[in-house]
Amino acid sequence: MESIRGRLTLWYAAALILSLAVFAVVLYVARRGASYQDLDRRIQSEADLTAGILAESYRARGVLVEPDTAGRPVLIPEVAAVLEVVPDFLLVTSRDGRLLFASSDARALTFGEFEQLNRLVGGAPHARTPGEHRILPNGPTLHYLVRPVGEAGGQFGAIFAGADTRSAELGLQQLVSTIIVAFVIGIVPAVLVGRWIAGRALGPVDRMITEVREITDGRTLHRRLAVPMVKDELGRLAETLNQMMARLERSFSALRRFTADASHELKTPLTVVRAGVERAITRPDLPQETLAALEETLQEVNRMTELLDALLTLARADEGRAELHREPVDLREIVAEAGETGELLADQAGVVIEIRTPAEPVVLAVDRSRVRQLILNLIENAVKYTPRSGNVSVQLGASDGKVLLTVADTGIGIAPGDLPHIFDRFWRADSARTRTGERPGAGLGLAICKWIAEAHGGAIEAQSRPGRGTTFTVTFPRGEA
Repeated sequence: MESIRGRLTLWYAAALILSLAVFAVVLYVARRGASYQDLDRRIQSEADLTAGILAESYRARGVLVEPDTAGRPVLIPEVAAVLEVVPDFLLVTSRDGRLLFASSDARALTFGEFEQLNRLVGGAPHARTPGEHRILPNGPTLHYLVRPVGEAGGQFGAIFAGADTRSAELGLQQLVSTIIVAFVIGIVPAVLVGRWIAGRALGPVDRMITEVREITDGRTLHRRLAVPMVKDELGRLAETLNQMMARLERSFSALRRFTADASHELKTPLTVVRAGVERAITRPDLPQETLAALEETLQEVNRMTELLDALLTLARADEGRAELHREPVDLREIVAEAGETGELLADQAGVVIEIRTPAEPVVLAVDRSRVRQLILNLIENAVKYTPRSGNVSVQLGASDGKVLLTVADTGIGIAPGDLPHIFDRFWRADSARTRTGERPGAGLGLAICKWIAEAHGGAIEAQSRPGRGTTFTVTFPRGEA
């Protein structure tokens, strides 16, 4: 389960199932004990009732035993008829252990099964003897009680009263069936209710996640989460997140101000240095070694100036002070202007560049200089990372109500692990090359391209395969025209 809601539902269901299972087990054990206690009380009552009937009959008649046709001693028919109403298994024996009476349930047993009961009675016991016995091989399991009969004269030895445990187990089986049905019927609604409760409880968390996701960069840190009226855990979480975003906002603001101020203040001394170097280079009597050093210095000054311009642009963009001067422009003109500069760069690098634009005008309300900067940055990158005799293609078109600009090259490509980071500031895929290496750069060009595209309501994305080139696609909505 990836969501807290799912895990809470699962935990709630598990707790509910465990609680119901424990309740069912406790109820079953308690009910089973009560059922067997009722069974034991029943056979005890039957034994006492039989002993009472024999005692009353003895006081009324005196002699209760007579021989049957085979000469075996049995209860007289009048008493035997009264004992027939006693349910379950009932045996009455004489003092010497001979059987005087057997109930209908006992007589229904086979000879071997009946003998097992007869052996349980034995002679005349001295005290009540309870027990449990399984009549083999396929007979019932009996709870029984053997008790002496002292109040009916010396004719009787013991009374055996037993009951089949299936009468108690039947109630338990019905109880288990009821529990299972109630469990199946009740657990599904309970889980659904638990999921609904978890969703209601975590609803504010989902709203917080949505609001925090909308705070995507330093320009949206001024936003705050709605704090619930109830100061519970979620309320304290919202307050904590708001405090954290306030601290981040202050830090980002201070960093942007420092970047903008530093970039602005450094431009003047760099301009002075560049002017001085350019004047020194024009001297005719300058030694060759000094000229080479000055040219290298001038390159570094120009690179630093470009870096400061990029930093100042991004800092102003972060503060929302980089205004766009929109006007209806035919994008074909901007692509052609950037393409002319790109052709010069491509000729120097030995790369073939192709510019393709549609025949009909593509008019959008854009900042001409910024869009030109975006296109030129992409072309410079494509030429820079394309080996000699490679190809760079710039194409402008429209599709599905959008304007598409693609810059594709046949260069070295970008590794899949590097592709998600190419629009990050100061990030370069080839970290082994220094600023004075084969492909120098500060790693800010694509970050500026991303800002320009998004500032115009568009987007930029890249597709690349190592060794097979890279394609950048810039999308502008037609509604911006």
